[in-house]
Amino acid sequence: MANLADEYGTDVELYVKPLTTTIHADTPTSAPAALHNLLEQLGLKRHEYPTGAPLYIWHTVPDDLAADEQRRLATRAIPALRLAGYKVNCTPEVFDEAASQQAAHEARARTTHASPRNQAPAPSSSRPAPARRTP
Repeated sequence: MANLADEYGTDVELYVKPLTTTIHADTPTSAPAALHNLLEQLGLKRHEYPTGAPLYIWHTVPDDLAADEQRRLATRAIPALRLAGYKVNCTPEVFDEAASQQAAHEARARTTHASPRNQAPAPSSSRPAPARRTP
């Protein structure tokens, strides 16, 4: 079985499988479980062949979605995968510019609004602070 991620040296290859309308996400043969889990969290369905002793693992966008929604789901996964440090390639027939811009905006908003680490706790006081007066 051909694996485009192995062939191109990427972590994820998003493409429409030839002679079908199915959007595939190929991962390298040695892909970590964290990558497979992330793809599932992003809405892609995991497949293994042969069942029970996976030699080949791939993901697909659910085929019960409309074609444009399938493209949006695949495209919206790209920023999350890249933020996690994965190298992603997507063919033009899968890529949806509007979905990409929206997903990138949401990803930036999540990282901007994340609470700072190692923030010192606010001091607690049993008495209220005196009111400030201006002269």
